[in-house]
Amino acid sequence: MITRRRVYLELREGPAPAASQALERDGHAVLQGAFAPDEVATLRQEIERVYAELAADVRNPGLPEEHREDFRYEMLNRSAACQAVVGDRRLLDVLEPLLGEDCHVIANTAWRNPPREEHRHGGGQWHIDAGPHVPRPADVPWDDRIPYPIFAVGVHVLLEDCPEACGPTGVLPGSHRSGQHPPFERIGDACLTYEGRSAVPLTGRAGDVALFASDVWHRRLPTTSEDTGRFFLQIHYGRRDIAQRLRTTRQANQLSEQAAARAEGRRGRSVVGLHDPLFYDG
Repeated sequence: MITRRRVYLELREGPAPAASQALERDGHAVLQGAFAPDEVATLRQEIERVYAELAADVRNPGLPEEHREDFRYEMLNRSAACQAVVGDRRLLDVLEPLLGEDCHVIANTAWRNPPREEHRHGGGQWHIDAGPHVPRPADVPWDDRIPYPIFAVGVHVLLEDCPEACGPTGVLPGSHRSGQHPPFERIGDACLTYEGRSAVPLTGRAGDVALFASDVWHRRLPTTSEDTGRFFLQIHYGRRDIAQRLRTTRQANQLSEQAAARAEGRRGRSVVGLHDPLFYDG
């Protein structure tokens, strides 16, 4: 656990919430009943309004239009209720011991997945959300005397029940400590394990909150014939040093018009901060 003391990060002393400890140790946690039914109803109503009023962003041209409709980005810009949830102490009290008291939201996307047999979004295969942030050879174990650093955490505020039939996010416990990404040849294998541990489905009821470290191997698990869809508000939090991706860098950057116009080629654009959408903003 860490804390920001003056301008530097230091090791945190004293107890931390059980969910913070689980995130550091296993890479995932679930807060049961974090939000009351009336809070969920208000948040859901606000998000449904955004879906009704705003067309889907075209951030991934390869995603079919039907699937693009599942998402609405930068939700805190579009809903006061979403912004209030982002800063809710019930979430920050768990996150700050891992990311620092000055952590911030880096992405905020609503997901409303209807029942369907095929899920084309990349979240349906084993992946990590960027990183691994501390890459190392697979045969080099982590020294347990050093608290494993977490740089970003994904948060799913469930707006409706998500049982196993609906394809909840599944995580491989402990894989965030591997320094590796999931093996490419098995990214579609729901039976993938890590150090003998199988996927843990982050199921929950409306009002529960699922959290997972960005480096943990995770995916949407397969649905069944009883799938009724998923609906949740996703919030990604990162350390202060990690750039926000609420909008793409084409939409939001720190360049003058002249500098942006001078950038040529993919590397010429990325070196000045004009990155292709990928993790968090895509």
